[in-house]
Amino acid sequence: MPKVTVIMPVYNVEAFVADAVQSVLKQNFTDYELLIIDDMSPDGSIAICECFDDPRIKIIRHTENRGLAGARNTGIRHAHGEYLAFLDSDDCWRDDKLSLHVAHLDNHPEVGVSFSRSAFINEDGTANNCYQMPKLKDIEAGYYLCRNPIGNGSAPVIRKEVFDDIKYTDNSRDKDQDWYFDENLRRSEDIECWIRIMLITNWVIEGIPEPLTLYRLNTGGLSAQLYRQLESWEQVIEKTRRYAPAFVTKWENKARAYQLRYLARQAIRLHDGGMAAQFVHQALKTNLRILTQEPGRTLLTIGAAYLLWFTPKRLYQSFESIAQQMIGNIQARRIHGDLKSRI
Repeated sequence: MPKVTVIMPVYNVEAFVADAVQSVLKQNFTDYELLIIDDMSPDGSIAICECFDDPRIKIIRHTENRGLAGARNTGIRHAHGEYLAFLDSDDCWRDDKLSLHVAHLDNHPEVGVSFSRSAFINEDGTANNCYQMPKLKDIEAGYYLCRNPIGNGSAPVIRKEVFDDIKYTDNSRDKDQDWYFDENLRRSEDIECWIRIMLITNWVIEGIPEPLTLYRLNTGGLSAQLYRQLESWEQVIEKTRRYAPAFVTKWENKARAYQLRYLARQAIRLHDGGMAAQFVHQALKTNLRILTQEPGRTLLTIGAAYLLWFTPKRLYQSFESIAQQMIGNIQARRIHGDLKSRI
């Protein structure tokens, strides 16, 4: 049996999927199987996957489109590995991704979810020189409502035992199948799963400092559909309220403000200043204390939104390039410092 099962949902990603598969095949840790889940992809994505000749690759085909949650659930059901790694098919991994996570999990039996920082890449695969910089350790449950410390669906490697502890059946669908991710959610299904792990199990969720995931800023993906993303986030809140009402009451207002600020930053990345300003207004109206709790990030988001809204495009792009370089340099120094201190 392989040590690791890599689960890759595939749907309409023919421009990116070859890079994703190659990033798995280039891993310096080789004891894995790669399960490619064909979620009824209408393009040539699966034909590209079929061109790879490697006995570790298995393609599993859906007979109906089930979304990311459904594809991940199919992968979990078919997985043979002790550890399950997830890779969205428009992202990539650094060559040492699996080896570092396996070492982390092997050496820390209390850790159920190991995740990494992520480096942003542009749609064409070039480096953005900025990073997702989540909190890595001692993460309280409320932080998962206010943030998504794991960052994206391509960052975590998870013990299979964790999924045994959170599995459930849905009374309205698939009564004979265990669910792990909620297939009623077409977005935010990963956040809902992480919150559930944190609230109903004793597993530790912990990150490692290396930026091992290359997270593609794909404007055609789900992340571009910001209003739907907000709607799905509200569904997560309501589901969590049903089994942890006191927890949601404590954190909901603050978390909604942070979610709106996050969506403002996403709108900025999409160069939609009007939408970014709208989300900023909603965030401040929801909880003005985000200005005092995280003044730097909040003020930067406000400034970028209004600069984008009122500044000519070419001039804004110059400001954006300078800001990205400065932020990226600060983040890179922090990563270097974290790695140095660990040694």
